[in-house]
Amino acid sequence: MARLSVNVDHVATVRQARLDTEPDPVTAALMAELAGADGITMHLREDRRHIQDRDLRILRETLKTSLNMEMGATDEMVEIALELKPDLVTLVPEKREELTTEGGLDLGLDMARLKGVVATLGDSGIPVNLFIDPEADSIRKSHKIGSAGVEIHTGAYANASDPGQREAELGRIGDAVILAEKLGMKVHAGHGLDYRNVSAVATLGGIEEFAIGFSIIARSIYVGINEAVRQMKVLVAAGAD
Repeated sequence: MARLSVNVDHVATVRQARLDTEPDPVTAALMAELAGADGITMHLREDRRHIQDRDLRILRETLKTSLNMEMGATDEMVEIALELKPDLVTLVPEKREELTTEGGLDLGLDMARLKGVVATLGDSGIPVNLFIDPEADSIRKSHKIGSAGVEIHTGAYANASDPGQREAELGRIGDAVILAEKLGMKVHAGHGLDYRNVSAVATLGGIEEFAIGFSIIARSIYVGINEAVRQMKVLVAAGAD
């Protein structure tokens, strides 16, 4: 059965809107863990627009499950990761002007740089996933770079406007999963997944973990974070049956 890692960045987004202390993403993360989340994802951005360094440090000391630190491949972030020792680092592209991560890494831009970051973190015992679009070339390049696995960007599937396009994008994800597995890589998936579309992706099989944040945090406004996490767990499990 696939695991669920709950991304709590948007709890911090609400907090930072007033530069206040509430709502606290660490508290939300621990509540999600109690509700059955298999792990927590936090993205520490260069501009610190939501998650702050203190959030990660406190969560690292209190979380009993798995911490996935999303980050850009910068010297600053590598230094922080080496200090905190998250259970997993996911390297993502990052642009200051974007509202949220818009696509997978362009691995052709700086393979040497990414390979060095992956090696540095790996030598410290931190496995690294690369956040990539569901493309065969990106899977192969991720393998050459030496990453432990990939997180497949599911945004194109989630944003597909008609059933035919959605099925085509689902097929691309499925092909990417098969190729990554053949190369011995762990496969995660995330971005844009919600309560309406996640089960079809889970049904593909081969995906070990889903990183889902916005839809869970949005639903928690209505039903509470415990129930929002439980509902998503049921959908992920139903897809895997």
